[in-house]
Amino acid sequence: MEVTNVTEYQAIAKEKLPKMVYDYYASGAEDQWTLEENRNAFSRILFRPRILIDVSKIDMTTTILGFKVSMPILIAPTAMQKMAHPDGEYATARAASAAGTIMTLSSWATSSVEEVASTGPGIRFFQLYVYKDRNVVAQLVRRAERAGFKAIALTVDTPRLGRREADIKNRFTLPPFLTLKNFEGLDLGKMDEANDSGLASYVAGQIDRTLSWKDVKWLQTITTMPILVKGVITAEDTRLAIQAGAAGIIVSNHGARQLDYVPATISALEEVVKAAQGRVPVFLDGGVRRGTDVFKALALGASGIFIGRPVVFSLAAEGETGVRKVLQMLREEFELTMALSGCTSLKEITRDHIVTEWDAPRARPAPRL
Repeated sequence: MEVTNVTEYQAIAKEKLPKMVYDYYASGAEDQWTLEENRNAFSRILFRPRILIDVSKIDMTTTILGFKVSMPILIAPTAMQKMAHPDGEYATARAASAAGTIMTLSSWATSSVEEVASTGPGIRFFQLYVYKDRNVVAQLVRRAERAGFKAIALTVDTPRLGRREADIKNRFTLPPFLTLKNFEGLDLGKMDEANDSGLASYVAGQIDRTLSWKDVKWLQTITTMPILVKGVITAEDTRLAIQAGAAGIIVSNHGARQLDYVPATISALEEVVKAAQGRVPVFLDGGVRRGTDVFKALALGASGIFIGRPVVFSLAAEGETGVRKVLQMLREEFELTMALSGCTSLKEITRDHIVTEWDAPRARPAPRL
């Protein structure tokens, strides 16, 4: 089957992967309402394209925290990629580098920060979970910095793991031939089988539930890397993140895997952007499957978007080639959306190019009698 869009990789991944692995990547929390809403909310935002504009040249380049990238489409942290394909995070790192964009490596990667750095040049961010043992955290952050990573994406919505019922049914655990590579030498790389989800038990044992805003400040004392706060969906927390010294915000509901019945990230985005008032860049994570989705996020004020599941599904289907194709397809669709909306650069994408369900009705001139 010829793959013509990003979504088609999910069905291929479902056929290829063991049920436990596919379900882990694909499922959301509890009723999975937010999982569906992350996608559905995009479909309720419509375009107001402008016409008769010269779109023969389109520039999608941008800078993210001072780093020049080819497009505002970045790779989100997704855990345990070697469950999807033997090359795992190596393949993703190479594909991101080839596309001229940023990869974020998960704390729970099946390849270490040093191994990913060894794949060659590229701009890479490191996603951080804060463990109870702060020495482990400090060590890991310093290793990421030494390996050339450029920013920390601090995940703040996971003091406990969300209730993912597929993982409970499947007794999810990391396959025995894999480890959480960043913690291998610290006796924290293994995940034991449990009566429910092995990952949930691991999180309960290792992740610090006391994590608070003071820890965002503490992180700034152990690293010079900018810190992105990942998991913000309200104006109140946006203001607190900026007060705490965050260099940027990632509007994320953890791929709908934590608290169910939170809004889709695209629905929460504008509230966060307004609260940030341009002081820090705001990014969107969750539900992006089309170039049209990227445009909608930028029109609502995002500086860029992160993709997660499309990466692991394409990785499962075709390895590095699959990830490269996903990035290329999204790039081409986004460029086409820009052209058909009358935008030749990212700064030309404005709020006036879209209409949302929460917009006030536009005033229409009264008809003449």
